[in-house]
Amino acid sequence: MKFKTKLIITFLTMILLPLVLACTAFLFIGGYLVREQEEYGLQINDYNVLIDPTQASRMISDEIFLQIKNMLESNPSKLEDRETLSEINKEVENRSSYIIVRKQNRLYYTGNEVAAKQIFDKLPDFQKEMVSQKLDQSFYYDDMKKLVSQMDFYFMDGSEGSFFIITRVNSMLSRKLFVDMAIAIMVILIITSFFLTNWISRGVFAPINQLNIAMQNIAEGNLEYMLPDNDDGEIGELYRNYEDMRLRLKESTDEKILAEKQNKELVSNISHDLKTPITAIKGYVEGIMDGVADTPEKMDKYIRTIYNKANDMDRLINELTVYSGIDSNRIPYHFHKINVSEYFGDCIEEVGLDLESKNIELNYSNLVAPDTVIIADPEQLKRVINNIIGNSIKYLDKTKGEIDIRILDEIDSIRVEIEDNGKGIAAKDLSKIFERFYRTDASRNSAQGGSGIGLSIVKKIVEDHGGYIWATSKEGEGTCMHFVIRKYQEME
Repeated sequence: MKFKTKLIITFLTMILLPLVLACTAFLFIGGYLVREQEEYGLQINDYNVLIDPTQASRMISDEIFLQIKNMLESNPSKLEDRETLSEINKEVENRSSYIIVRKQNRLYYTGNEVAAKQIFDKLPDFQKEMVSQKLDQSFYYDDMKKLVSQMDFYFMDGSEGSFFIITRVNSMLSRKLFVDMAIAIMVILIITSFFLTNWISRGVFAPINQLNIAMQNIAEGNLEYMLPDNDDGEIGELYRNYEDMRLRLKESTDEKILAEKQNKELVSNISHDLKTPITAIKGYVEGIMDGVADTPEKMDKYIRTIYNKANDMDRLINELTVYSGIDSNRIPYHFHKINVSEYFGDCIEEVGLDLESKNIELNYSNLVAPDTVIIADPEQLKRVINNIIGNSIKYLDKTKGEIDIRILDEIDSIRVEIEDNGKGIAAKDLSKIFERFYRTDASRNSAQGGSGIGLSIVKKIVEDHGGYIWATSKEGEGTCMHFVIRKYQEME
């Protein structure tokens, strides 16, 4: 979930959740208080009573006045009976009320003499029109927090009388409601805060802590530490960015370790391969210096051997130079339009002389049209052919060696096949021969040694020409190298 969405939800939750819970709490608390008052005989059907207790007082007086009116109509003398008045007073006593009955200007009856003396002189006067219309009225005395409900009537002897219900309006319900609602709101705010804090913690702080732990692992060099999947919004995107960074760092580190290993292996290989010709050169030079080559024939043989060993050293150094160019992507290319037939014809003529001197038969066939042209670097393409043929010569194990070179037409490309009748390559090694430093001969003897980078150079050059290369082989029968280069086509 995106942070923006979380902020909106948090904002709405902070407003709506406390509001909904507060309304629910009010209904439950109000219902409880209403039921509590009903247990005391006060019938309340309106929740406004909880906010305005004077309404409850008014309901008390309405109930009693209805009873008094019925009594006046059926048996007026009962209102002069103190026992009856005492029973009425008992009905209102548990509702924080008491009654006062006034006859003329004298106190006739009261349910609370002490309180009645304080308010009696302040009670409103008798009003005839109220009697004739059978109405009642209420007054509120703010200084004493008293609500006075009055109903006027006539005694049996014609004296003026007034029936008062005095109610102590102490906002008991309001205070109780206020206290209960205050506690409920505090609980609601605590629950809301806990919910939002827990949600934000799980959605933001926990993932950030996990990311912090992951970054500490990266700083300590542990590139294997993976974060759990998280597809939510910005956090998920952050996790994916971390994982991309981790994989790139791991790949870079692995490549660096591999490069260091390969460099060490290259130094070891070159050192080993240079040691053999240097030892031979030193031996033959010492032979010449000691006079062992005492005939022209021996001298000529020693000099030719020294020359060949020097050529081997030169080849190894050249391979090292090219490898350095491959490793830093700085092989110098000079591309030209090359006529396939002419170029490969010259190459075969040059290679043929060398193969003939080594008693190796060369067979060449060109099946492409005479005007076929490719775009290539002549020197680097010659390096490809020489490396492949050099590899074939190195692994020839027959008395009569043969190398076949075929140029085939592939419609929009040409395919070059260089096949020998050497000892072949095992199937398990075939897919690895283009890897740098890979060697199929574990013994690394001087006859079949090498730096192990010849075919990796070939692969790099062919791919830089926009082509591709592969090999097929059968053990004991020989190996065939195939590489493909696209033809050059004039734009119409």
